[in-house]
Amino acid sequence: MKVDLLIQNGWVYRTYRQCFEQADIAIVGERFYDISPASCYEAGLVVDAKGKYIIPGLIDIHMHIESSMTYPLEFSSAVLPHGVTAVVADPHEIANVFGLEGIKSFMEQETELDIFYGIPSSVPSTSPGLETSGGRIGEEEVMELLKDDRILCLGEVMNDTDLVSLEDTLIKRIVKLCQKQGRRLRIEGHCPALTGEELAAFIGSGVDADHTQQTKESVLEKTDMGMFLELQKKSLTPEVVETVVAHNLYENVALVTDDTMPDHLIEGHLNQILRLAVENGMPAEKAIYCGTFTPARRMGLHDRGMIAPGKLADLVILDNLADFVPSKVYKNGKAYTPSVQVPKAAFPDHFYQSVKCRLALASDFNLNRCEIEEGTAIVNVMQIQNMGTKIVSVKREVPVKGGCLCWQEAGLCLAAVYERYGKTGDMAYGLLEHAFKLPGAVATTWSHDSHNLLVIGNSVKDMVLAQNQVVHMQGGYVAARNGKVTAAASLPVGGILSDGSISKLSKELGAVRQEIEAMGYENSNVIMSISTLTLLVSPELKLSDKGLFDVKTKKKVPLVEKYNRL
Repeated sequence: MKVDLLIQNGWVYRTYRQCFEQADIAIVGERFYDISPASCYEAGLVVDAKGKYIIPGLIDIHMHIESSMTYPLEFSSAVLPHGVTAVVADPHEIANVFGLEGIKSFMEQETELDIFYGIPSSVPSTSPGLETSGGRIGEEEVMELLKDDRILCLGEVMNDTDLVSLEDTLIKRIVKLCQKQGRRLRIEGHCPALTGEELAAFIGSGVDADHTQQTKESVLEKTDMGMFLELQKKSLTPEVVETVVAHNLYENVALVTDDTMPDHLIEGHLNQILRLAVENGMPAEKAIYCGTFTPARRMGLHDRGMIAPGKLADLVILDNLADFVPSKVYKNGKAYTPSVQVPKAAFPDHFYQSVKCRLALASDFNLNRCEIEEGTAIVNVMQIQNMGTKIVSVKREVPVKGGCLCWQEAGLCLAAVYERYGKTGDMAYGLLEHAFKLPGAVATTWSHDSHNLLVIGNSVKDMVLAQNQVVHMQGGYVAARNGKVTAAASLPVGGILSDGSISKLSKELGAVRQEIEAMGYENSNVIMSISTLTLLVSPELKLSDKGLFDVKTKKKVPLVEKYNRL
C-alpha cells in the first residue's frame, strides 16, 4: 500500500486514553489512513517528527470573527498558523448591522479554514424598544439559514427574560424552529448572572451551554443542571481550573476564545487558551482533549477532533506542550503554507456607508437640563471593573451649578451613544467611574451588540474630535488627547470590520489600546471593556441609544436619581 503522506516517529495523541504514544501516521488524500507503532507503507512524502508532539487540529466552537475586526478570508489566514483548523462562528455582530445580508456576506467567502456557523439568536440582543440595531433576525431569516448544512447551532441566546416569559416571544419561537429540524440544533446560551430557579428555567427552555465568565460555584451548579461549559480566557482562573480538575469535568468542557482582538490574534488564538489552561493547573493532555474532541462532539463534527482512520487529516505538530506554538500545521492532509497575499473581501458598496449620524458638537456633552439651578444630584453611575466586562451599578453625588450637572468636577467620565443607522437620531448619556485618569476621549462604532456610535471621555474637546473622526472614517476606533487624534483604527465595513491586512489592523488597534491605557483606563482588555458598555445583556448597568438599563430587569434607569437643592 502506498500512501500520500507518512509522518514518522512522533508522539501521537491518543484521544480516548488522553495520552501520547510514539507512532507513525499514514494519510491518503484528505483523511487519516492508519496510525501504527511502526509503519510499513510506501509514501509519496515522508516527514520525520522525532521528538515532536502531534495533536488533532484545534476546534473553536464559540467565537466571533468580527471580534478580530476582520473578514473570514483574512481570519482564516490568521488562525491556521496557530493550529486552529475549524471554528463555529456566531456572526451576530455583522447581523446586527446588516441582518441576513451581513451573514451571507460571510458565508459566501471560501476559506481554507473550515468555518461552520451558528444562527444569531438575538439580533438585536434585547429588543427594539431598548436599543436600535441596523439589522434584525426573525423567524423568516432563521428558516432561510436552516437550509445550509454549515449551520450547526443556534448562537448564544442572550434574552433570558423573553425566553422564560409566559408570553409567545420571538426567541421562544426561534428556539422551537431549531429544535424541530431533523438535526435538532444545539442551543447555545449566554447566562452570566443566572442562578437557582432562574437558571433552571433558562435551561429548561432548551439552552444547554454557556460560555460566559464562570466561578467555581457556577461551574458546579451549571454542570449539575446539565449545562455544557465553554471556558474562555476570563474563566480560566486557578479556582475554576481546579474545580474542573478536581471533579474530572473534562467531558463537559470545551476551551473556546469567544473574542480575540486583532492585536492579540497576531500572537495566538485557541492555542493560547490551551496554554493558559495548562498554566493554571489543567494537565496538557486534558487541555488538548477539551480543545479538540469535546468541541467536535458537542457540535456533531464526527469527522474530526481525533487522529484516527477515516477522520479528516487535520493535525498540529508541536515542539513542546508548554507554549502550544505549532511548528507545522496540516489541513486536509496537506502542510499549510500561508499565502503571500490574502484576497480582499468583496462587500457591497453600501457596507462602506453605514454610519449615518450627525457630527458631535461641544454642546452635546453639556448636561445643562437639571431640574434645579444649584445643589447636588444623586446619579446612577457605571463603575468599571479591572477584570472582564461586568459593570457595577453605583450611586454618586454630583454638584449642580447653573442648572448644569458637573460630572467632570465629580471626577467622572461621560459616555454618550449616538444612534448611527439614520433611523431615530436618538442620543443617550451615562456616567462612568474608574475610566480615564488623564484628560482624553475614545470613540467607536465597534460597540456591542448594536454597534451604535459610543464616545467616552472627560475632555469635551477631545470627545468632539474623536466622535467626528469616527464619522468621517465611516467607523472605527479613535483615541484623542490634548486636542489631537493620537491613534485610530479604521473599520469601514459596517463600522465594525477592516478590509485590509490583519497585521496593519493589529498595529492600528495596538496603538489605540496603548493610548487608552496611557489615559489610565485599567482593565484586563480595555478595548472589550469599552465596547461592552453598550452590551445590554452583560451585568449590571449598561447604556444604549435609548438610555441606561438595568441588565437583569431590562428596566430603564434614570441618569439622575434625585436632586438636592441648596
